[in-house]
Amino acid sequence: MNILFIAAECAPYAKTGGLADVVGALPRYLRAMGHQAIVVMPRYASINGDRYGLRWFHGPMGVWMGDTQEWCAVHAAANDGVPVYFIESQKYFDRWGLYHDADFNDYQDNPRRFGFLTRAGLQLCKDIGFRPDVVHAHDWHTALAPAYLKIWHWNDPLLGGAASLLTIHNIAYQGRYPAHHMDYLGLQWGNFTPDKFEDHGAINFLKGGIVYADMVNTVSPNYARETRTPELGYGMAPYLNDKGENYIGILNGCDYTQWDPQDDRMIPARYSRDDLSGKAICKRALQSRMNLTASPDTPVIGIVSRLVEQKGLHLLAQCIEGIVANMRVQFAILGSGEKALEHFFGELPARHPGRVGSYIGYSDELAHWIEAGADFFLMPSLFEPCGLNQMYALRYGTLPIVRATGGLDDTVQQYDEATGDGTGFKFYEPSAHAIYYTVGWAVSTYYDRPQHMQRMIRAAMAQDFSWERSAGQYVRAYERAIQNKRSG
Repeated sequence: MNILFIAAECAPYAKTGGLADVVGALPRYLRAMGHQAIVVMPRYASINGDRYGLRWFHGPMGVWMGDTQEWCAVHAAANDGVPVYFIESQKYFDRWGLYHDADFNDYQDNPRRFGFLTRAGLQLCKDIGFRPDVVHAHDWHTALAPAYLKIWHWNDPLLGGAASLLTIHNIAYQGRYPAHHMDYLGLQWGNFTPDKFEDHGAINFLKGGIVYADMVNTVSPNYARETRTPELGYGMAPYLNDKGENYIGILNGCDYTQWDPQDDRMIPARYSRDDLSGKAICKRALQSRMNLTASPDTPVIGIVSRLVEQKGLHLLAQCIEGIVANMRVQFAILGSGEKALEHFFGELPARHPGRVGSYIGYSDELAHWIEAGADFFLMPSLFEPCGLNQMYALRYGTLPIVRATGGLDDTVQQYDEATGDGTGFKFYEPSAHAIYYTVGWAVSTYYDRPQHMQRMIRAAMAQDFSWERSAGQYVRAYERAIQNKRSG
């Protein structure tokens, strides 16, 4: 099959979360299976062209938006053999922020920016003669692709046969914008109805994408179940339920070429399930780097996260100082996000020297150090579509402490205190109280049941969430999308 990915992010070029990891990894595994996958994404100002070997490829390229023609250029690079095409537009993408400015204010022209990206991806196929069997859209940013295929390209000799798959990475972000953008986006006012794009007087990109897509999936089986409910569907549950068997959950894969302590060149020492001696070296190095008291016998809890409410960090803020005061434990925290949470977690090392280390921002190397050097990895998310950090933590023998939601519930096996079985510690109630006592459970296991810790560490490192299995499920989803397209 020929598969076109259109996405706002792709690792390693531009990343804010799991979306970029999926778009960076899945096409490589599809190509290894014999399929032809290409990626189209924006050329943001933050992308270092020299570092990634970008070269001018095509242009000027005209893209029709409503009754307006926009112009852009296209650059290209290869991500482990996958062609990646970058849409260069000074008007829309020559900015350092992907979605918002330095103060986290969303760009007001986001609906135009990403509507344009989506149309540009389809136009590029026409210009270079790439005939996609499937157009794979991701999140609200490119959710208009299924609609464009059916509204504008249904009889196009090159695009008319393309089926569509929409992947929802986080249903809380839907792309709701004022209705006046309909004209520029070229969506036709006949589609501004409650059963398509209209959402309480606004356009809802994701809603329209769900309705028009031949197949829809999200990034874990449990999150697919959760989003069919009023509580976690964020208003989309009726439309997802209308898709019936054409809405499924496919667990994200873990890219073990980048995240495996046996081969990880970023960490201070490599180690394996059969030889854990390097993990102690990583822990000592992490404690030093994060200004934690050097203590091989004190458990370290790692956090690598966006500092936002969804991740449950506001709940952790209510109990972390109680944890530090009442338990012999250390924290190594890496993240950025909401200013109030940045301020709170950024100040903790000064209030608890040697007990809490924090780095406000993002460092890929430090993320690897935390995964390798910590004993536990905390993810108290209110909801978590899939989560990748807990999968990385498992491979590194760093036992997850997670709220049992979405992909966290799918991937972490609850500790059985009677047998020592399990791969981590799960709690259910979204509260500071639940975080406090589950951390206490993990810490007591560390001190009182070391033989169970070792059993769980080895079980965790044996878990396999590789992309090969997930890529196979995506291929079956593409085949169903093509079938639905032909029968529809």
